[in-house]
Amino acid sequence: MRSFFLLGALTLAASTAAAQGADGKALYEQHCRKCHGATGKPSDGIKKMNPKIETFDAAFFAKRTDADLIKGIGEGKGKMKPFNEKLKPDEMAAVAKYIRTLKP
Repeated sequence: MRSFFLLGALTLAASTAAAQGADGKALYEQHCRKCHGATGKPSDGIKKMNPKIETFDAAFFAKRTDADLIKGIGEGKGKMKPFNEKLKPDEMAAVAKYIRTLKP
């Protein structure tokens, strides 16, 4: 009987987490921050290694829809490797939504 309640609680917790969706901030911290920086502004060292890497500022977002951002995350660009085999579509969408909140 006790294991039944434990199983029910775990199932409820898992379904609640799934309903909340992917955590864009956590995914960004895990996969993107190293190169793109905590605020969406790459460090000078990263810019030196990859001069074409862009800052996530108003000008960057003015030229891109959410679909463009998701496509870029999935396919990669330049030295950025594609994430379409590492992240699910909803996770890439969560990252795209999160990076729009960054203030470089």
